[in-house]
Amino acid sequence: MKRTLAIGDETHELEMFRHQGELVMVWDGEKIPLDILRVEPTSYSVIINKRSVGVNVDRIRIAEDPDLHGYRGSFYAGALEFTLQDPNKKLLAEAMAKSPQGGGKLIKAQMPGKLMKYLVRVGEEVEEGQPLFILEAMKMENEYRAANPGRVAEIHAAEGASLEIFAPILTLEPLPS
Repeated sequence: MKRTLAIGDETHELEMFRHQGELVMVWDGEKIPLDILRVEPTSYSVIINKRSVGVNVDRIRIAEDPDLHGYRGSFYAGALEFTLQDPNKKLLAEAMAKSPQGGGKLIKAQMPGKLMKYLVRVGEEVEEGQPLFILEAMKMENEYRAANPGRVAEIHAAEGASLEIFAPILTLEPLPS
C-alpha cells in the first residue's frame, strides 16, 4: 500500500508491506522494520526501531478535499494531524489541473475512463469555465470544463462509454463575433 502522507506543509512517501512475514514500512525510500498491534478500535501499540509507542488515531474531516483521508494521531509527545492520499490520485489531479481541457475545437479524454454524464447538449452555448461532462478515472470523477466560450457542435461518445486516452468526446465551435 503506497500513500502520500502530508503533515502540515511536509509530504512523505509511505509504503507498508509484508516481507517474509515481517511488516516493513518504507518512509521516503528508507526501509524500517515495524510491528503494529491493534489494542482497541482506535489505539495501537507500535514498535519501531526497537522502541514501543502507544498511538491513538482518530479520523478527521478534510473540508477542502473529500478524497483525502484525514487523521489525528495522539501519542506521548503530543498530537499530529495528517492526511493520506493515493499518489496516483494526486498525480492524476495535478495533471488534470495543468492540462488544458479544451482550448480548441475537439475535446479529448486526458486519461482512460468512463464517460459518466454530459452536462451540455448539442447546440448549447457554453461560457469559459462551464462544466461540459464528467469522466470517471481511477474511481475519481473528473469534471471537464470549457477552456473558451463556444457552442457544442457535436458529441462523439455516448454516456457510459469506456474511453481510451485521447478519445474524442465533444467538439466546441467558436461563437460568431
